[in-house]
Amino acid sequence: MTTALITGASGGIGAGFAQALAARHQNLVLVARSADKLQQLAQQLQEKYQIQAEIVVQDLTAPAAAKAVFDAVTQKGLTVDLVINNAGFGEYGDFVELDWELQAKMIQLNVLALVNLTHQFLPGMRQRRSGGIINMCSAAAFQPMPYFSIYAATKAFILSFSEGLWAENRKYGVRVLAVCPGPIDTNFFQDADFPSFLADVAAKNYTPTEVVVQEALQGLEKNQSTVVPGDIRNQLLVNLPRFLPREATLNLWKTILGFKK
Repeated sequence: MTTALITGASGGIGAGFAQALAARHQNLVLVARSADKLQQLAQQLQEKYQIQAEIVVQDLTAPAAAKAVFDAVTQKGLTVDLVINNAGFGEYGDFVELDWELQAKMIQLNVLALVNLTHQFLPGMRQRRSGGIINMCSAAAFQPMPYFSIYAATKAFILSFSEGLWAENRKYGVRVLAVCPGPIDTNFFQDADFPSFLADVAAKNYTPTEVVVQEALQGLEKNQSTVVPGDIRNQLLVNLPRFLPREATLNLWKTILGFKK
């Protein structure tokens, strides 16, 4: 039985991955800040699917968090076959007006923790010549987004990083996948403090969590480098910059994201 490590596992898309993988009889290592939520999920999945579900309580915005997670897994005597770097957050607003410490934490979590966790677990996968890494990216990775500039930039980094690793590691039997959904049926837009009007528009275009998880796991099985889950609307979203001049794309997003009703 293989083992998957999932960050941001206490809710949303992370919990969705946990449910899907447990149903496939994979053991789990669930990582998040909330011990109570992790313990509740772990107990539920163990009872329902007869798997082993360990928890690691860790705030991944801490600089040495990735090493702490790796050490905790090592101390438990576990071999991780799949890492799902799901933890992350966004914040809507004018870059100058947003709190700097919050933006620094966003970069730490979305980028540095993801890269460091990958660096911790990838060498073992290469030695075993098997394994997989799923990096949760976003449709926002494909274009700069005014009023969402730091988040979109972190996701652009993740997309480029993941695709580079996909090419580097194919010969070692390790699969790397960037998953780039549009809006998902989670609390993301509320947590990111989007204006209610924009959050409502996003809600009308949600891709169900189950669809994102299913298409991500299918993409990993097919050894794809990138997956854009959902319907044609998400494909249009990520391909828009290919058909418009760059400044036109920027002005379009400035109009959309800058509109407050």
